[in-house]
Parts: sequence; C-alpha cells; structure tokens
Amino acid sequence: MSIFKPCQGKNACRDNGEVCLTCGRSLSEIEQLRRLMKDISSMALEYEYENIEEFVQYFARKVEKTIRHERTEKSNGLSR
Repeated sequence: MSIFKPCQGKNACRDNGEVCLTCGRSLSEIEQLRRLMKDISSMALEYEYENIEEFVQYFARKVEKTIRHERTEKSNGLSR
C-alpha cells in the first residue's frame, strides 16, 4: 500500500512529465482523480443540491466504507 499525499494546488505542481515532484503521484492518477471530482461536482450541480456539505460528507463516508469492504474481501480472497 502507498500513502496518499493530497495535491498542494496547481501552482505548487512541478512535474517531470510522468509524476508530480511535489506530491509524488503520477500525472495519470492526478488526471483520473480530477475527472472523478468533476463528475461528482457536475452531479451535484445537475440536481441543484442546496446542501452540498451533506452531499460531500455522505459521499466521503460511502467511499471509505466501500474501500474498507473491498479490502476485506480482497484479503479474504473474495474479490471479483
């Protein structure tokens, strides 16, 4: 497993064409995460959620729960 290091902002990014030299993540990983965040944001805007804090907290809880569940299944040899 690796440690996730959050982006320090686009102005702090320095890369070598493959990885960010600030956070150490690959540029493809950073782009994938940006696309996912854009999709989630677009959904909240599409449905015109007023309570975005609750939406984001719900999403964070569910993602954490899903990751923990998938890790447990994988460690028990049950992954798909």
